[in-house]
Amino acid sequence: MIIVTGGAGFIGSNLVQGLNARGITDILVVDDLTDGRKCLNLSDAHISDYLDKDDFLARIQAGEDFGPVEAVFHQGACSATTEWDGRFVMNVNYQYSKALLHWCLERKLPFYYASSASVYGEGPVFREAREHEHPLNAYAFSKFQFDVYLRRLQSQISSPVVGLRYFNVYGPREQHKGGMASVAFHLNNQLRDGDSVRLFEGCDGYGPGEQRRDFIHVDDVVAVNLWLLDHPQVSGIYNCGTGLAQSFNDVANAVLKFHGRGRLDYIPFPDQLKGRYQSFTEADMGALRAAGYSASFLTVEQGVERYLAWLAKRA
Repeated sequence: MIIVTGGAGFIGSNLVQGLNARGITDILVVDDLTDGRKCLNLSDAHISDYLDKDDFLARIQAGEDFGPVEAVFHQGACSATTEWDGRFVMNVNYQYSKALLHWCLERKLPFYYASSASVYGEGPVFREAREHEHPLNAYAFSKFQFDVYLRRLQSQISSPVVGLRYFNVYGPREQHKGGMASVAFHLNNQLRDGDSVRLFEGCDGYGPGEQRRDFIHVDDVVAVNLWLLDHPQVSGIYNCGTGLAQSFNDVANAVLKFHGRGRLDYIPFPDQLKGRYQSFTEADMGALRAAGYSASFLTVEQGVERYLAWLAKRA
C-alpha cells in the first residue's frame, strides 16, 4: 500500500494518477472533504481506501499499523498563503507532519513530503540553505519550521525522508483551490468569460506583468516524486522547480496563443500584497541534479498548452 495525504487535493490527486499509470491502485487517500468538490479529483482514479485526515491522525497517534506500507507521500496541508490564524496553520501543517514523520521513522517507511518555495520569502537566492530562508506568512513559516525540525533529526535517520520545495505549480485538478489556483487557471477563466486577460501592474522594480516566477507543471512535480520512490538512497530537502524563471506575461501570452484571441490588460497592484509578494523566484536545481535527477522540465509555453488542452476536454 502507498499512503497519499492530501490525495484529493491538487498535487496529491495528480500523484494518485501517476501511481495509477504505473499500475498501482493499492492506495490509501487521506484528506479533508469538507469541501466535497475535491472528491471530483478522484472520480477517475483507482484507490483502495479513503480516510478523513483527523481519523488518520488519531490512528497513527495510537500507533496503529495499516498493513504493509511501501511509502507515504504527505501532500496534505493548509495551503492558503493568506491564512493568518497561526495556531491553526501550525497545528495542521507542522504538528500533523511531525506526528506522521515519527510514525514513518518508527517503521522505517519512506516519507516524501511537500515543502514550499515560500520559505525563501523575497529571495533573492533560492538555494536549500538556512541563510536564504525568510518566510513572510504563516503558511511559509509552518513549512520552514518543519524543514528545520527535519534537519535536526537527519543525521539519526536511516530511512528515506525527502522534502520537496514546490515552486509555482500549475496544471490539472486545481479548480477547487479558488483564489489559490494558478495564474494560468485564472487567466483561462477570464478569457473564457470575456475578451481579455488581466495581470498586475509593475512592482518591486518590475514592469507590468514582468514579475517572474519559476512555474512548474504538475506533471513534472509528479515525475520528481515518482523518481524519488524509485531511488530510496536519496534523502534531504530539495527544490522542485524548473530552474528557469519566466514572466507572468509569458503565461498570459501562452493562454492568448492557445485560444487564438483576446488582449492583455493590467490592473493596479493590490495594497494588501505589497511587502508580502514574491516578485521573483527561480529554483536552484543544483542539489536535485546532483542527487541524480536528469529529466527535463516543461517550459511555460509547453506546460500551459498541455494544461489548457486538458481543461478544454473537460469544459
